Amino acid sequence: MVASRRRSPQTATMPEHPAAAAHGTLVQLEPLVARILAPNPSPFTFTGTQTHIVGTTDLAIIDPGPDEPAHLDALIAAIAGRPVTAILVTHHHRDHSPATRALQAATDAPIVGAAPVFVSDDGPRADAAFDRDYRPDRVLADGDAVAGEGWTLRAMTTPGHTSNHLAFALPETNALFSGDHVMGWSTTVVSPPDGDMAAYMASLDKLLARDDRVYYPGHGDQIDRPQRLVRGLLGHRKQREGQILRLLKAGPQPIAAMVARMYVGLDLRLLPAAERSVLAHLHDLRARGLVAEEDDTQWRRS
Repeated sequence: MVASRRRSPQTATMPEHPAAAAHGTLVQLEPLVARILAPNPSPFTFTGTQTHIVGTTDLAIIDPGPDEPAHLDALIAAIAGRPVTAILVTHHHRDHSPATRALQAATDAPIVGAAPVFVSDDGPRADAAFDRDYRPDRVLADGDAVAGEGWTLRAMTTPGHTSNHLAFALPETNALFSGDHVMGWSTTVVSPPDGDMAAYMASLDKLLARDDRVYYPGHGDQIDRPQRLVRGLLGHRKQREGQILRLLKAGPQPIAAMVARMYVGLDLRLLPAAERSVLAHLHDLRARGLVAEEDDTQWRRS
């Protein structure tokens, strides 16, 4: 476990959590920021996807979540007739972006944020699949901004979990909406071919160089000491890398055997996620010349 308030991938299950009873409830986090929890709990979403609402007079909606009528009703009630300047998307997995269409139909707001990316996974899904109907009106590049009365949201590219992942900084309060790149309950899934461990680590370094006061993630509690957590995430991944290299020092091994040694006591529902993360590490190590594929199923030290 990389931080005491978070659950590591080894132990992540579906724990009881106060937020689980608050689906559809508007929670004011600070004067400019509120959130509504979507009713889509799972082993990969924790208590559900958190949709964030920014602004007071005119609004931005970040990650509207799944296309669930009850969640859309809760969002419309929270908007309360105010204009919506933009519907922002950190990435278009199906737990984050499908509600953009119904919300746009209800508000006439543009959909902006992550670029549409569609890849065929070469293994079992380890997290939500891509929303293939996602169609942004505007793709945001690093540093691009959307603004309203009293607020600005500036995009920051944070690839790793997906190649198109964005975080959004709110400079007025020194807050960051971290999507799935940094979550408040577990480490993120990095699943090839679109997930990339080297990119994920570089994005963590990029966050570590910032001085954000708080992170509001797509899943789990807000993160009040973000730099400490990011350092922990970097250390956690480097520990995993070291485990892989030590295991392969004894001889070639398949991923499943490595996962069994590395993730003792893992919830069986999370085995695919652990295997994909180990594969992502192996791809990174192979690119650095430290490991190679022995055959279609085995990996070895170079």
